[in-house]
Amino acid sequence: NFVNYCLGCHSAKYMRYSQLAADLALTEDELRENLMFTGERIYDPMDTAMPAEKAHDWFGNAPPDLSLITRSRGTDYVYTFLRAFYADPTRPTEVNNAVLPGTAMPHVLAGLQGLQRPRYEKVTGEDGATVEHLVGLEPGVPGELPAAAYDSFVRDTVAFLEYVAEPTKAKRQALGVLVILFLLVFTVFTWFLY
Repeated sequence: NFVNYCLGCHSAKYMRYSQLAADLALTEDELRENLMFTGERIYDPMDTAMPAEKAHDWFGNAPPDLSLITRSRGTDYVYTFLRAFYADPTRPTEVNNAVLPGTAMPHVLAGLQGLQRPRYEKVTGEDGATVEHLVGLEPGVPGELPAAAYDSFVRDTVAFLEYVAEPTKAKRQALGVLVILFLLVFTVFTWFLY
């Protein structure tokens, strides 16, 4: 999912293809056939092919590296962000995002999710002016995937981003449990020696 939909603009420069292959038990041939499309070497980081100057021309700024996005923003934020795009003909990309209004990111997953319609509510401010306030999103143009399948797709993508942020997290947590158990046993042993 990440390679097909995100890596064209975003990079994951702290993850190397070789680490990905080792963790997912992929052979070098499987890695090249399924995940490496622009001639990278196996020990290269997962960089985008988009030149930075083109990104500035197209989006106004360079798309951020996504290596640590789930650690800085949280998995819930990223998951909700990817599900919160809606049609907005006033924007250059004709979509906006309820989580990050005014985002320069186009809705690259629109073919899968479809386009949602915004639902507004008129709110009167303290100054007496009436403004429309976004209160929710409704199904609009359907995409290729049903809602549950799209949610699963986004969940898998966010899980991959969480893995990229800390590939050794499971090993670190398992080692932490062993260290705590050792310290507890050592504490009991020391107490008896005292």
